[in-house]
Order: sequence, then C-alpha cells, then structure tokens
Amino acid sequence: MSEDHTTAAHQSVLSMLWPMLIIAGMAINLRPTLTAIGPLLDDITATTGLGLQAASLLTVLPMLCMGIFALLLPWLGRLFSESVWITAGLVAIALASFWRLWLNDSGALIASALLAGTGIAIVQAILPGLVKRWYPQRVPLAMGGYSASLMAGGGIAAVISPLVANHQGHWQSGLGIWLIPALIALLLWWTRPRENLHISDNSVKINFFTNRRAWLLACYFGLANGGYACMIAWLPSYAQELGWSAQDSGELIGIMTIFQVIGALAAPALSAGRLDRRPWLFFAVGIQLVGFCGLMLAPELMLTSWVAMIGYGLGGCFALTLTVTLDHLSSPKLAGALTAFVQGVGFIVTAVIPYIAGALRQWSGSFQTSWLMVIVTLTFMFLVTVTFSPSRYAKAMNLTAA
Repeated sequence: MSEDHTTAAHQSVLSMLWPMLIIAGMAINLRPTLTAIGPLLDDITATTGLGLQAASLLTVLPMLCMGIFALLLPWLGRLFSESVWITAGLVAIALASFWRLWLNDSGALIASALLAGTGIAIVQAILPGLVKRWYPQRVPLAMGGYSASLMAGGGIAAVISPLVANHQGHWQSGLGIWLIPALIALLLWWTRPRENLHISDNSVKINFFTNRRAWLLACYFGLANGGYACMIAWLPSYAQELGWSAQDSGELIGIMTIFQVIGALAAPALSAGRLDRRPWLFFAVGIQLVGFCGLMLAPELMLTSWVAMIGYGLGGCFALTLTVTLDHLSSPKLAGALTAFVQGVGFIVTAVIPYIAGALRQWSGSFQTSWLMVIVTLTFMFLVTVTFSPSRYAKAMNLTAA
C-alpha cells in the first residue's frame, strides 16, 4: 500500500473515532456528581449534619434537573446554539466540582448538586441526538459507546473519590477532583469536527405530550434508571450495614460499573444486526430481577455476584432503551427530540424512586423493602417490553403536530 493510501486510511479511521472520543469525554462527566457521594456519605453527614432524607436530595435534585431541562429543551434550544448549550453545561459541572473543594455545610452541598445537575441535564439531553447525527449508520454501536462511557465515569468516581478523600484527609477533595475531566471534556468539545448541517425537517414541530408511545418509552426509561439511582444512592450504605468499609462499598459500585460497561457495549452490539431489540431487553431486565432478588433475600451469600448481575442488566437496559427510542424515528432531529422527551419525563420518574427507597428504609428500618420496590418496577418493565415491536413503530409514532 502506498504512503498516500496509508495516510488516507489513517485519516479515515481518525475521522470515525474522533467524534466518539468527544462523545465519550463528555459522557464520562455525567455521573461522578451522583456516584461519588455514596462511599463518602458517612463522612459528609458527620460534617454537615445531613439526615438520610436530605442526603437523598444529592441524588434526587440532579435527576430532577435532568428531567426538567430535557422537557424544556425544545423551547430553550431556540435561545442559543447547540455549541453554546453544551459549553454552558460542561462549565456548570466544572464550577460545581470546583465549589465542592471547600464547602462544608449542607445547604451549599445541595446547591452544588443543583448546579451540577443542571449542567448534566443540558449535556445529557443533547448527546443522544448528536450520536444519531454523527453515526447515522451505526446508532446501536455508537449508543453503546456513549452509554459505556457514561457508566464508566460513574464507576470510576465511586472508586477514586474515597481514595482521593483518604489521601487528602477530607471528603471535599473526593468530590472536587471531578473538575479535571470536565475541563478535558470542554477542550474536546471545542475540537469537534465542523459540520455542514442541512436538516430538512427544521420547520417540523412535534408534540410528544399527546403521544402514548412517547409516554410509555419515558416511563420505561425512568424505571430502568430507577434501579441505578437506588444502587448509587443506597448500595454503599447497605454494604456498610453488612460490615463493609467505605472503601470496599465504593468498590462495589466499581464492580457494578464494570459489568454495566460490559452490558452497555455487548447488548447493542448483539442487537445491531436486527431492528427488534426485545430479546436483549428481556435478558437485561430479567438478570436485574435475579440480582435484586438476591440482594434482598441473600445479600451475605453472594453480594458481589448480585451486584455484578444488576450492573450488567442496568448497562444493557440503558443503552437498549435509548436505542429503541432512536429507532422509532429516522430523522436525527426528531429522534433527538423524542429522546429529550423520554429523558425528561424519565428522569423525573427516576428522581422519585431513590427518595421513596430512602423513605421505605427509614420507615421499615431495612433496605429489603427498598429492593422489593425495585423488583416490582422491574416486573412491570418485563411485561411492557413485549410491546416494543419494530413493526408497530410507525403506528405508535402517529404524531400530532404542535
């Protein structure tokens, strides 16, 4: 092969991989704000005086932000360009992390969660549409890469944050360290490929609020993430009740994340050859059911194994649910708008679940009732999965013009 051909081949590979590196760099920043809290929760509550219900706001508020902003995106998106919104989102995440380096009271900590949650909401609402636009022929694989990066960021934070906190001697450094990947993501975003956008459906406005399939997808997505929110909010505390240390309980989140990443990459790859994703969705939901039943009934027996099963199911379910949502519409613009709606309603549903789980724990004195609640939601999801037949997508998306 000539030198020119070799250079062209390298440039072609780079042109394919560089956008995914940018997507991954941003996605890594979408979970550390949430997952870094759990392993440090005892130290945080001891310093700030946060109670169990107030501590749940550190997870609930960012989730609510994710939902509310995604719902408002069709209107807010007209105010500024996509570039400005994503830049603003990454700056908000960076500022929240910087603020956490020195705060020491509960009000400031909750406010930082709100600021970070707003930034996460902005970036997260836009990214799936960007994935479909940059990789129109490889949506399942690209969505798997995005999902795996998002989950990897969460797991890395759960492991590294207590290590940094122990080394520096205070929990603030364990939360503030995530300023660095936010700044890296900003640099990556500013180097993105230039695009010539000629989107034929700019004038089309869709009202997903009147579409039953959009609501079903949103509730499904919300419940799918509810189990994840409960795990990152309460698994470290649950493990510590069973005698695990703060460091070891954080590593449990890390183990869960490893299997999340595997699930997020494997499930879309296995389903890439056909449009019907239901067999893999059934498996992703089913393995979570097994894991949560084990978590509730026999935690001391195989805690790590139950967490691994749950992680694999969560990873596959997240990636496949977003992929199924994008599958419903061929236009990147409309599919992105549908995904924003699904995430908007979905994350509001998700935000409520760990709060209810905390209330159940406080009421019953045991996390078993919290895991039972998740098992009920997974059973509902298992039954609903059968309705996601590709042959029904066109009829299901009989959209009403706004």
